[in-house]
Amino acid sequence: MMGKMEAAGGLAVTTGVDVNAVVERLKGEGIPARLAAKDATLWGPDAEAEASIRLGWIDTFEKSKELVDPLAKLRAEFGEQGIDHVALCGMGGSSLAPEVISRTLDLGISILDTTDPGQILAEIGEESLRRTAVVVSSKSGSTVETDSQRRAFEAAFRGVGIEDFAKRFVFVTDPGSQLEALATETGAHLFLADANVGGRYSALTAFGLVPTALAGANIAELIEQAEAFAASIASEDENPAVVLGAVIAAKPTITIADDGTGIVGLGDWAEQLVAESLGKDGKGTLPVVLEGPGAAGARGSDRTYATVGGSSTGLPNSGSQLAMPDTVVNGPLGAQFLCWELATAYAGHLIGIDPFNQPNVTESKENTNRILDEGLSEERPHAVDGAIEIYGSHAETVGGAIGELLVDADSDGAYIAVMAYLDRLDDAPLAQLRAELAERTGAPVTWGWGPRFLHSTGQFHKGGRQTGVFLQITGAVGEDVEIPGRDYTFGGLQAAQAAGDRQALESRDRPLVRLHLTDRKRGVNQLLHAVRGLS
Repeated sequence: MMGKMEAAGGLAVTTGVDVNAVVERLKGEGIPARLAAKDATLWGPDAEAEASIRLGWIDTFEKSKELVDPLAKLRAEFGEQGIDHVALCGMGGSSLAPEVISRTLDLGISILDTTDPGQILAEIGEESLRRTAVVVSSKSGSTVETDSQRRAFEAAFRGVGIEDFAKRFVFVTDPGSQLEALATETGAHLFLADANVGGRYSALTAFGLVPTALAGANIAELIEQAEAFAASIASEDENPAVVLGAVIAAKPTITIADDGTGIVGLGDWAEQLVAESLGKDGKGTLPVVLEGPGAAGARGSDRTYATVGGSSTGLPNSGSQLAMPDTVVNGPLGAQFLCWELATAYAGHLIGIDPFNQPNVTESKENTNRILDEGLSEERPHAVDGAIEIYGSHAETVGGAIGELLVDADSDGAYIAVMAYLDRLDDAPLAQLRAELAERTGAPVTWGWGPRFLHSTGQFHKGGRQTGVFLQITGAVGEDVEIPGRDYTFGGLQAAQAAGDRQALESRDRPLVRLHLTDRKRGVNQLLHAVRGLS
């Protein structure tokens, strides 16, 4: 790789993308120093009000030092009670940063960012419950998925005779939220986050650090890594975040893969950060998470291929030239979080987008609430092929329906989004579909588990460039789970979320096919077989 490399605080960004002029312009205009000073005018007058209350992430690690001792104490208390497992109920920024930390450090946290009944049932079994603490994370305190999960855990604790379950709950929320009030009422443990940090920028706040510290992470080390990198924020010399910001803004799509050198799953977190921050006003950069270095769809004239890792070099060791990235981002995890947050803010400045609002995220939520109130409208499949019902297509077979979508995707700027409202553990083999589709088309292909993706790429689907082609996959529910205090089940909520998202996309006249698996295991195998049979 040749091009530009800048390093600071143990992290380096090396790129072959021609961003030298952009980087020098940003530095020459004093943009890094203005961002370090939390200048809310960097994204234009329309963004100033939002930005003025959303820049706490720049130095929030300082406040987070206050979490280290109380969390160590609480972890010790849980250990004395035989509680050695953490289940996290959270969505978007409240779950994705803890997931990266957990996977990288092999902590084994159960991440519940789903409404799929199968995943819920797997977490509320008696054997696991008796050794489980539940972290409930929500900035607003009223997120429907998180609130529903909390209710399910409460009922499950009661069901196995654990009466003092309130002390097994740890609430993470913003000051003044409904969740704070509930903690006061019930006696649950409470950690308040920095209110001046938006959810997707909250990796180094209580949202990222509370569940991981309780599971055994050395959060002081993560904070130290961020602090070391923070010294470069205002630098006009070595400033890796400026380089990465220019890279993100350089092309319509950025593909991201772990390079295998010690950091696991950062792409999923970066995806929601970039997509939700930059996918609006009909423009933005589309992030695509790859299965590994050189995966299908990594490269293209419309995209930048980046790898992330923890080593000093970070170059993939596959020996294949195709695996060589355009950009390498390598350094410790705490520094990675801060670097990508800064870079996204710079990219927003370059593209002319407010990186702190999310104007289209609520649309699918509002559709879901309306459907829950009014009920699902009756839909009849156009055709049934084996274990799969076909909706939104004129084709009689699954292969034919997907083939129609690939034709729609064969246009300039198009991308394919696969959205699976299923169990991302039991139905995990279906995720192979992303690479299979990427091999058969020149378009970028994204993969999202629903409703998780609604809090990340869901913003881009509605607010970004309107060139998406959508494949939604739903599945029959075996054993459903009641939501105490609600007149709908998890299966009903999941179906309403899928329907609400379809309505949002259909209102934009985007191509959308829905495949419903009447038998999940058979349907997954049938769907993969159908795609592999396409030319």
